[in-house]
Amino acid sequence: MTGILYGRPPRVFDPPGAATQTSPLITGSTALEALADGSVETAMVYAPPGVLERRYTLAQALRALKVGGRLDVMAAKDKGGSRLKKELQAFGLEVGETAKAHHRRCVVIKTGAETGLDAAISAGALQIVEGLDAWSQPGVFAWDRIDAGSAQLATHMPALKGAGADLGCGYGALATVVLRSEAVTSLRLIDLDRRAVEAAKKNVEDARATFEWADVQTLEAAGDLDFIVSNPPFHDGGAEDRRLGQAFIRKAAEMLKKGGVLWLVANRHLPYEAELKEAFKRVAPTADGGGYKLFEAVK
Repeated sequence: MTGILYGRPPRVFDPPGAATQTSPLITGSTALEALADGSVETAMVYAPPGVLERRYTLAQALRALKVGGRLDVMAAKDKGGSRLKKELQAFGLEVGETAKAHHRRCVVIKTGAETGLDAAISAGALQIVEGLDAWSQPGVFAWDRIDAGSAQLATHMPALKGAGADLGCGYGALATVVLRSEAVTSLRLIDLDRRAVEAAKKNVEDARATFEWADVQTLEAAGDLDFIVSNPPFHDGGAEDRRLGQAFIRKAAEMLKKGGVLWLVANRHLPYEAELKEAFKRVAPTADGGGYKLFEAVK
């Protein structure tokens, strides 16, 4: 393998078109973890904002590079870019740094004498989170806690029945609650993040559950489900994008049969009411508190 790419760097950085994509947030990509040591000649990484996730990604890319291979990494200054140079220096590397388009860009050459890679990989890997008693990984949504919105939804929704789906399943916290109902015959756990799906597979050991690494927005919909639960995302690349949640609502309506129900939780400030009323026959707010609002929507 000649070159790899992680994420989608801005065009101003001339990302290589022929490189193998390795981001867990791009469906169909190659897992960075699966690359053999020293198997890659060049790597470009659009570094993620979280410290553990970023150091893990950098360490994995360096591990996969051959000695003499080039790592080109960039991040927005306010999303980890200002830390890149020091983090790479901590691995024992000589770093060339430039600034462009509100980003910091660092270039290093692998020497084979790097230090601390194993520790960074261990800290950012799929792991059982202490106190959570579940598998998760830095970078996954609410990776080390029970999200407050999902917790509220789990508390207020009734025991469900029939065939359903969890759109944006994360590491499977909400799905475990849904599957407590013996009347549930099947549950599709769907998430854009490969790491979340891998964690969910470990956390949800139930024959009724299936797992899909997919973009909810582009799913084929058969209109055959009895229920859907969702705590939809509303950030894309760190910036708020309300269209994501609105797209989840439209897709849920497509996936449900007539009379099927969507149970949805959202941050209070998000404007989902119009989309719900347009896509569903009946919409009922079921709770409002702690900064969240819950809806039951019947097709």
